[in-house]
Amino acid sequence: MEAVEVFGEKDFLACCGSTRFAKEMASAAPFASLQEAVDAATDIWFNKVDINGWLEAFAAHPQIGQSPSSHHKSPTSAQWSKGEQSTALATATDSTLQELSDWNSRYHEKFGFVFLICASGRSTPGILAELKRRYQNRPLAEFETAAGEQMKIIELRLAKLFSTKAEGASTTNAQDIATKAGEDRVSIIGAHLTTSFEAPVAKPARIPVRTRPPITTHVLDVARGSPASGVDVGLEMWRGNQACPTFGENDTGNWVFQGSSTTDKDGRSGQLMSIVDALNPGTYRISFNTGKYSPGGFFPFVSIVFEVRESQKWEHFHVPLLFSPFSFTTYRGS
Repeated sequence: MEAVEVFGEKDFLACCGSTRFAKEMASAAPFASLQEAVDAATDIWFNKVDINGWLEAFAAHPQIGQSPSSHHKSPTSAQWSKGEQSTALATATDSTLQELSDWNSRYHEKFGFVFLICASGRSTPGILAELKRRYQNRPLAEFETAAGEQMKIIELRLAKLFSTKAEGASTTNAQDIATKAGEDRVSIIGAHLTTSFEAPVAKPARIPVRTRPPITTHVLDVARGSPASGVDVGLEMWRGNQACPTFGENDTGNWVFQGSSTTDKDGRSGQLMSIVDALNPGTYRISFNTGKYSPGGFFPFVSIVFEVRESQKWEHFHVPLLFSPFSFTTYRGS
């Protein structure tokens, strides 16, 4: 007689963030085999879960390159998601992580949901190439493509679910240890990742390790529609008697040099300061030698002043410059 695996809504919610999907799967259970569960899941996902359910499932996934929220409704799903992205993050560099973040934002702005891909075993360059390709899709076509990727993830996680039950508690503990080791390696590569594991008693809480300076920038030449390479960039921090400079104050000598660099072919700055976990709170200024880059333009140089508060010292500050000979703008990026 074939063994019958018994799972509940909580188990199926870890496989797919749609509550409708989880309820339908729980109602269809028990399943005599993994294939029986996959067949039922395929029918439920494509024929019984509506558009709102699809969007709910998409929203349960973290952006590629980021950790799941600490408030994720399924801790198991959050843990699996980290493991599925481990190859991508292990093959990432500072520049590809930043490019991936930028393209994720563009994708979300166009389609209204997170870029979804079955990331297991995929490298960051491969994921980035697929993101750029799919960005060209029409919204309806991309919506269906994302649903197909979600089904791949469901099938992968159902296999994990059955494997976990079959192998027993001791194997599960071993898998947890292996997963934690992999996630520790990933946290070193992805500066914005956080760990879901508690530090041992009597040790301070673990802080994510940065792999790039906490303040970065890039320059885009909007007149040419291309990155601005060869722009000299300098970073300073306010060290005056007052906590921060005031409008119209003579600030000569109160700005302390932190570092400088020149933008590369992608318009990105090099390392403007040391890679530190906690950024010193205070007021910073990034200056760009736009006159050298664009002789005859209206701005001989551009300076951007911004403040880092105590509560923000663990965050990353990406402050880009969008520049033309007669205008410029900026924003806080990721």
